[in-house]
Amino acid sequence: MKEALLYEKLEENKVKCFVCPRYCVIKDERLGYCGVRLNKEGALYTLIYNLCSSVAVDPIEKKPVFHYHPGSLVLSLGTVGCNLRCIHCQNWQIAHVRFKDKSSDLTALTPSQTVKMAKEYKCEGVAWTYNEPTIWLEYTLDSAKLCKENNLYTVYVTNGYITSEALDLIGPYLDVYRVDVKGFTNEFYKKLANVKDFSPILKAAAYAKEKWKAHVEIVTNIIPTMNDDEAQLRGIARWIKESLGSETPWHVTRFMPYLKLSHLEPTPVKTLEFAQKIGYEEGLRFIYVGNIPGHEGENTYCYNCRNLIIKRIGYSLKKIELNKEGKCNFCGADLNFKL
Repeated sequence: MKEALLYEKLEENKVKCFVCPRYCVIKDERLGYCGVRLNKEGALYTLIYNLCSSVAVDPIEKKPVFHYHPGSLVLSLGTVGCNLRCIHCQNWQIAHVRFKDKSSDLTALTPSQTVKMAKEYKCEGVAWTYNEPTIWLEYTLDSAKLCKENNLYTVYVTNGYITSEALDLIGPYLDVYRVDVKGFTNEFYKKLANVKDFSPILKAAAYAKEKWKAHVEIVTNIIPTMNDDEAQLRGIARWIKESLGSETPWHVTRFMPYLKLSHLEPTPVKTLEFAQKIGYEEGLRFIYVGNIPGHEGENTYCYNCRNLIIKRIGYSLKKIELNKEGKCNFCGADLNFKL
């Protein structure tokens, strides 16, 4: 165990955690909602500091991140626990478990070992993903500091349910903030993820970009009958334009039936194309159709001259027409790429 960051000691050996907007008040010998932060005699500890459930080398496009070091490899790490309870979670075996039920399956990996492994496998960066990196704050912070000292980029693949206090710690060492905006009503978020108010997610994304200059990309997994209505899709697109800028990539991805939503059908392609159309109508320049390999909506086109800039098939890049500054090779337009 390692003493946690961002908590307050209260009376009767209770503590209050400030890592995510749940602000859990935790009694002695109890865990926070995430299942991995323990109150031990009036002090808060993280149980998962350097413990990994998943380690893999991925293309950055798999996150999905399309406009940051395209074609590069990233070392991807996950642990256990989450501060949401999404009823369609693809990684529920690690996200919805308690530490004590999974501890024997975890592998220790120090921050220095993380950096060494990334270099050994020719990765240009490290991503904390698979479950929620916010609840892994202490480890990701120490690792991110070492990554920056070793010229490795850093990525949070996150649900965005994080406090400004936590972002102020990790922000100086975080290059990419790839965040889910799952829907655009409190009713939807409550039903899907047990979050009563999703506004902190929006505020955190804007804060990560404005305060810490993180490269931000948004993902919305479109679930039939739940968040596929025009009002929510248009609300997300409009918020991206107004709060993050028209050049911010928006990934609208296909839902596949899983867990408690196994009774639903996969998202129709026409629904994803409808969402893409809405994004363009609201002034976004880069809307990507995800989980449909081979769809032209995976590609990047210059918003100015309309030429094909990057052709993607799944996670493979078949063509890149960017100059050294990440601008269009044909007309010089700034396409919000960081190389």
